Amino acid sequence: MSAYVVAELTIHDRTRYDRYAAGFLPTLGPFGGRLLAADEAPQVLEGAWPREKLVLIAFPDPEAARAWAASPAYRAIASDRTASSEAAVLLVRGLGP
Repeated sequence: MSAYVVAELTIHDRTRYDRYAAGFLPTLGPFGGRLLAADEAPQVLEGAWPREKLVLIAFPDPEAARAWAASPAYRAIASDRTASSEAAVLLVRGLGP
């Protein structure tokens, strides 16, 4: 079953966040991850949204997503994201096989 990582962020240290972003894409490949969206100006169609960036990543299954999040390659850059932004990060199960 496919899985998605959804991150909603507010960035408060652009330099440090950009350093994180520069190393981000190479961490996905070994786990079958694909960046589907990264938008710093998503349009709110309904309700209120207090963040400024949304990221959507697809993985083959929840186990691959968890393995990516715990991987040494991702953990090596994650401290820049956590120090430079406030975020809610969700793991969402996809529908179907």
